[in-house]
Amino acid sequence: MGGFEGHLYPGLSLFFYGLYHARLVFRALICSCTVQHLPRHRQSQGKWARLRQIHYVGLMKILSACILVAQELYAIHGQFVLISKLYHQRSFLYRKQWQHLTLYMTFFLSGCIDVVSQNLLPQRCAALERGAQALGLFLLLPLMVSHVQDSEGVELQSHLLLTQAIFLLTLVVTAELWAPDVPQLGVMKAFFYMLIGSWLIQIGFMLYKPISGHQWMDDDKNDMIFVTTFFCWHVAFIAILMIWIYGVSFLWYCYIC
Repeated sequence: MGGFEGHLYPGLSLFFYGLYHARLVFRALICSCTVQHLPRHRQSQGKWARLRQIHYVGLMKILSACILVAQELYAIHGQFVLISKLYHQRSFLYRKQWQHLTLYMTFFLSGCIDVVSQNLLPQRCAALERGAQALGLFLLLPLMVSHVQDSEGVELQSHLLLTQAIFLLTLVVTAELWAPDVPQLGVMKAFFYMLIGSWLIQIGFMLYKPISGHQWMDDDKNDMIFVTTFFCWHVAFIAILMIWIYGVSFLWYCYIC
């Protein structure tokens, strides 16, 4: 996730994934059912019936992971190796790039699980999806903690706030493993996914393409304070967006359910 594109593309993926979960949980609330037993349209029997059963979200995860891996490898100049052997010494290279690829691997495996589990019962399919999400976050959290060890100033502050949101999302997803039908957990999960995605995009603009045209200064207290202020604005924006999504979902599904 280095560079502007390295923050933009994962941020968009996580944000739209949060939108997807928000739609599911609000539909379940409006229709008075669980996410695993949402009202479904009648299965078609034509030649396109099999295509309609494909887990499109899983395919999007796989496609997003492949794009992110390609973008990460394209940004590397020189030979991409794990350990150097220069002068009989052994030292690890591209530590951040290997961390990024590890994260993208979890997205890819999660998408594969979504696609493969589509033919299982709804309960088992949802359980596998929740387990894949939890595994990905268990890997993401320690990697983010080590990712900021050589950062400072604005970069450090923004990534600490991102790590805080990831930690809270990890708690929510872990609790959902034992309480999958609690709607409050589903709402919080969608909220944190969108928050992490939007804040990743914000980090990309702050560090690499500031809208004002002036670089953020690590030694300026005002810049440091406004990093946290902008994060709070993102929290408020996502909360308002969740209310708007619920309103639109209510108008759309109240007549269907």
